[in-house]
Amino acid sequence: MPLRDLSEPDHLPALDPAYAHQRPALGLGPADPAPRILLLYGSLRQRSFSRLCIEEAARLLHFFGCETRTFDPSTLPLPDQVAGDDHPAVHELRQLSLWSEGQVWCSPERHGQITGIMKTQIDHLPLNMGGMRPTQGRTLAVMQVSAGSQSFNSVNTLRMLGRWMRMFTIPNQSSVAKAFNEFDDAGRMKASSYYDRIVDVMEELVRFTVLLRPHADQLVDRYSERKEAGVPMDPTTDLSSIATARV
Repeated sequence: MPLRDLSEPDHLPALDPAYAHQRPALGLGPADPAPRILLLYGSLRQRSFSRLCIEEAARLLHFFGCETRTFDPSTLPLPDQVAGDDHPAVHELRQLSLWSEGQVWCSPERHGQITGIMKTQIDHLPLNMGGMRPTQGRTLAVMQVSAGSQSFNSVNTLRMLGRWMRMFTIPNQSSVAKAFNEFDDAGRMKASSYYDRIVDVMEELVRFTVLLRPHADQLVDRYSERKEAGVPMDPTTDLSSIATARV
């Protein structure tokens, strides 16, 4: 199965527990069941810094009370390479997206842009799939890693793609410069302002996911889709109609 196991899920050596809010979304909405977060990374290198960042993010999300799944893109074909997209990795990716309430995307910056691996994963997620929408209404956090100085090209592109995929992309983001300096030999991120920013981003993702959870269906309810499906509004259940009638 194209899922990556998370090593040391409860070991957070770079996190100072004195300042960590273990339930950052407390009071914002229903906390049960645990928020479901899908994480995607954009490199197949053995020591992939985008994957290492994603793994640090997943550990933090566990600490904040979330359920996480990290997709392994190593067996994913190119879009349209397999007739009808009938490939186990494509099916798995789409089911994981449907399962998720929020997502985290992290890409390296290569030639000033996101990698082909990252874009391939997003391209395999259709806006509409048999009446289901695997990305619409999900929250999204975007991150990038760079080999050189800090840049925001990849996160800007990921943010644009998230909007195109009808996702709620949170305001905060992470960009790790000279990523090769930020991890130890075991692949764990060192304590730094870059790590602290990832903590901030994951806190914010959890908050927005829980905050939007009770309103997810209403926020993506569209006139054009109701019209196309031939589903008229019921004035007895439409809150706006009820409110107008009472004025």
